[in-house]
Amino acid sequence: MLSAAEGILLCVVTSEAVLGVLGDTFIALANCMEYAKNKKLSKIGFILIGLAISRIGVVWIIILQGYMQVFFPHILTFGNITEYITYIWVFLNHLSVWFATNLNILYFLKIANFSNSVFLWLKSRVRVVFIFLSGCLLTSWLLCFPQFSKMLNNSKMYWGNTSWLQQQKNVFLINQSLTNLGIFFFIIVSLITCFLLIVFLWRHIRQMHSDGSGLRDLNTEAHVKAMRVLISFAVLFILHFVGLSIQVLCFFLPQNNLLFITGLTATCLYPCGHSIILILGNKQLKQASLKALQHLTCCETKRNLSVT
Repeated sequence: MLSAAEGILLCVVTSEAVLGVLGDTFIALANCMEYAKNKKLSKIGFILIGLAISRIGVVWIIILQGYMQVFFPHILTFGNITEYITYIWVFLNHLSVWFATNLNILYFLKIANFSNSVFLWLKSRVRVVFIFLSGCLLTSWLLCFPQFSKMLNNSKMYWGNTSWLQQQKNVFLINQSLTNLGIFFFIIVSLITCFLLIVFLWRHIRQMHSDGSGLRDLNTEAHVKAMRVLISFAVLFILHFVGLSIQVLCFFLPQNNLLFITGLTATCLYPCGHSIILILGNKQLKQASLKALQHLTCCETKRNLSVT
C-alpha cells in the first residue's frame, strides 16, 4: 500500500509522462506534416522527429519499469522481462541523448558567432560533426550491450543473495559507469555547447545594451528568450540524470518506494519539460500548436451547440 506522499508523487510522474508523450507526438506529427507538405526535411526537422520518437519510447520504458518496480517487483525476476526492457532502454536512451546533443550542437553552430578557428572549422563542416557523433553512438552501443548482458546474467544467478549484492556493489557501480561512458560523453558535449551558447547570447545582449538598443529591441528579446530556453534545458537535463542515478542507487538500498518514486519524478521532468520548451521556443511548432488548439476549441463548441 502506497503512502499519501508516494501516491501524490506517482500521480505527478504519470502526468509528466502523459504530457511528455503528447508533446513529443505533436512535435513528430507537425514535422512529418511539414515534410509531406514541402517534400523537404531540414536537419533540425529530422533531429526533432528522431528525438520525439525515441523519447516517447524512453518515457514508456521509464513508466513501465517504474510501475513494475513499485507494484510488482517480483515480476522483474521472472523470465527475460528485465533483459528485454534493459536492451530496449539502452538503445532508446542512447538514441534520445544523441538526438538532443545533435540539436544543441546544430543550434550552437547556427546561432553563435565566435572568432575561434576551431569553431569556424566546425561551423563550415556540420556534416562531419554529424558523422563523428554517429560513429560515437555506434561505438557506445557496441561497447555497452555485451557489458549489460554480462551484468544481467550475474544478477539472475545471484538474485536475492543480499551478501553478494553488498560485495558486488562497487563492481556494479563501476560497470554502470563504464557502460554509460557514451551517454556521459554526449551529456558533456551537450552541456558544453549549451553553456557556450548562453555565454555568446549573454555577451551579445550586453553589447546591445552598451549600444543603447535597450530591452525592447526585438533581437535582444529573442536572445533573452533563447537564454531562458537554454538554461531551462540544462536544468532539466541534469535533473533527468540525477533521477536516473537515484533509481540505480535504490537497487542497493532496502525497498524504499518514496525515494524510488522521487527519482522517477525527476527523471520524467526532462521528457515532459523539454518537449514543451521546444514547442514554445520554435516558431513553426508554436503556430501549429495554436492552430491545433483553435481547431479543438471550434470542434468542442460545435459539439456543445449540436447537443443543446
